[in-house]
Formats: sequence, C-alpha cells, structure tokens
Amino acid sequence: MLNKLLFKYIDNSSLIVFRIIFGLLCFLESVGAIFTGWIKRTLIEPEFTFSFIGLEWLQPLPGNWMYAYYLIMGVFGLLIMIGYKYRLSTIMFTILWAGTYFMQKASYNNHYYLLILLSGIMVFQPANAYYSLDAKKNPGIQQIAMPNWCRLLFILQMFIVYTYGAIAKIYPDWLNTTFIEILMKSKQHYILIGDLLQQKWIHYFLAYGGILFDGLIIPLLLYKPTRKWAFFASIFFHLFNSIVFQVGIFPYLSLAFALFFFEPKTIHHIFLKKKPFYNENEIIVPAYKRILITLGAVYFIIQIALPLRHHFIEDNVLWTEEGHRMSWRMMLRSKQGFAIYKVVNNKTKKPTIIQLNDYLTNKQIHLASTKPDVIWQFSQRLKDIYAKKGEEDISVYVDCKISINGSPYKQLINPEVDLTSVTWDPFKHCEWIMPQPKL
Repeated sequence: MLNKLLFKYIDNSSLIVFRIIFGLLCFLESVGAIFTGWIKRTLIEPEFTFSFIGLEWLQPLPGNWMYAYYLIMGVFGLLIMIGYKYRLSTIMFTILWAGTYFMQKASYNNHYYLLILLSGIMVFQPANAYYSLDAKKNPGIQQIAMPNWCRLLFILQMFIVYTYGAIAKIYPDWLNTTFIEILMKSKQHYILIGDLLQQKWIHYFLAYGGILFDGLIIPLLLYKPTRKWAFFASIFFHLFNSIVFQVGIFPYLSLAFALFFFEPKTIHHIFLKKKPFYNENEIIVPAYKRILITLGAVYFIIQIALPLRHHFIEDNVLWTEEGHRMSWRMMLRSKQGFAIYKVVNNKTKKPTIIQLNDYLTNKQIHLASTKPDVIWQFSQRLKDIYAKKGEEDISVYVDCKISINGSPYKQLINPEVDLTSVTWDPFKHCEWIMPQPKL
C-alpha cells in the first residue's frame, strides 16, 4: 500500500510546469525587492538588522552589495525556470533566500519562510527531467514520469500551512472581527473597494471565510467533485489577498499548487500537448526507499511539531510571541507599543535614557517596542555599544507597554529586570515578560 502511494509513477507534466512558474516567481520576488525599494529600506538604510537570535553575525553586505545579492538570486530563479544547472541553481537559491530570511526580522513574513521550505523541496525534485536545458544537453536524464511522492510532498506541506493558519484564527478578536476591522481601516483609501472593505458584513465574510478556506481548501481540491469549485474559490481568495494586502508572489505561488491536484492528463493537455503522456502506472521502488521515507518522516514531524510549541510555553502567544515565528500564524493581530530604554552605569549609578531614533529605523523602533525577543536583542546590543565606549559594567531596563487589537496599553516587560543579565530561550517562557492581563 505504501509502495503504491509513494512509488507509483505518474505523468510529470505538473512538476515541469510548476518548475517554470516557481523559477519565474523566484526571479520576480528577487528583482521586485530591488525596484520597490524594499532592499534599501530593510537591508541598506538600517545601521544593523535584527537577525534571528543566535545568528547575530548574519548581517547585510556593506554598501550597496545587497542589490547584487538579490540580483544573483534572481539569476538563479531564471536558471531554475529554464532548467539549467537545475540542482545547483535550486540549492544556491535556497541558501541565499534562507540567508535573507534569517538576516532580518523587521519585515518578517510567513511567506518568506514558506519559500525556503519549497525551495528545499524543489532541490530533491526531478523537475528538470523534461523541457529544460539540462535535458536538452543531456538526453539521458529526460523522463516523462515521476513517482507520486513528488506531488505528495507539496500537498502535505500546503495542508500543514493552511490547517495551522485556520486553527490560529480561532480566537476571540478574529471571530468577533475586531482585528479584521482594524486591518481594513488601513485600506479605506483604496479606489473602488475602500468603502466596501469597511462594511461589517465584509468583515464577517473575511473572518469566517478565511477560517473555512484555510481549513477546507486542500481536502476540497483533493476531492474530484469539488475540485473545480475549490480552484475557483482559490482564484478569488488569492487575487483578493494580492490586491488588498500586496503579499508578493505568494498568492500566485499558491495558485500554482493546483497543478498537483488536477488529473495529470488535464495538466498535460493544457500546458504540454507536444510532450508524450505517461499512462503506464508502474510501481518502481528505489533502493534508497528507507532513506527517502525516513528523511520525509523527520521533515514532516518537525513541520507538524514547530507550530505546536507555543502550546507548551506559558501564557498566550499573541501576548508573548514566544513560539510565534515559523508557526503559520499569519496576519492575526495588530500590535502597538512604546518602550523606554534606560541604561544604568552600575559603578556611578548614572542613568541614561536611550533615544531610539539614534540607533534604529522607524520600523525597527516598532519591533523594539512590541516584540520581547527584539527588545532583549536590542538590550544586548546596547550593552555591546557601551562596552566599546569603555562602560562595560552597565544594566539595561526597559519600560514597555503594548496594545493588542486596540485594547488598553499594558505592561509587557518587567521594568525592574536588567535585560543584559537574562537569557532568551526559544522553547521556554521568559519570566521577565509580564503575564498577559486578564480582560
């Protein structure tokens, strides 16, 4: 049964077409970051970036070299699209994209994380087996079929993403549309649809429609009688997200996954009519079966476990953000805050109030005023800055208050704790984060 599920061969038209779309979108995402000014705002103008904890050494290249970095990524995207040096190009794109993801948190986005995972999955796919420069130069690698596990990897990955996305939305401020209303107020200036987005019935439609879409879209695409209607719903959902939220390539990448749900014959007929169609349904079990299954099992266990970790950490993840990242918790809350950083010389007892504008961009100030991990990181950075000025024995205290979804401002960080003397544990609760107030 398992052999049939994983190693039954099917026509590979869906994977070939997906490779072309995937490579094109990787190219557009890379060059788009250059021409929209995203690189300048996020990676060049800041004096430093808040990289992931433990990777503080991972900083943007000096000067304007990040433009070259993204241009190189774009070239690898094009090479993936045309299928030239496919394996090397995919590996290099994955490494470079992962570098930019872990390099900064000011523009954190779950979609960026997903692109790392998908690029990694593409490394192991025989996506250059047809309609590629690799296959043209080396006809020996040309194939018109692929094992079924190639499509199952994408289906299971997206099932995890959507399912956790649906579950995360089931909380009071989403269900009563408090957050949706806040989110839509910022879209009021949109031509034609701005006023419509302020309607209460639209807020309820988006809130409950979002939960139903995320929770049901993969099963409905898998079930043949509902597949066509689910695909039409996907088109509406993702185009809406693209127009209203401008979330880059993700809506179009998500639509491309439909290639793996429709019958291979349908995809072949629409996109690759000249390609021979494979219809033999052979089951070919490779010698590396155990390794393949073991690696796949470990990968998906991690994917299932990571989004669950916040349930084992004290307090509400919406408040503490401990376990928030890499958990498919997408666009769930609006958070505002302000923070006063006080540096105290432990020898002279002289306090100094930090002017955040002297060190951080506006976007970084928002992070350093609302997110505990960034608040801790900036406190460590202040310690290093003062050490270089000859003041090695200092303490940093932070008085930070936040508001979630328009609620009254409440104390987030214990103002009596020296943040240079405490640690950050990604899998445990930090006691210097104040408990979420009871409403």
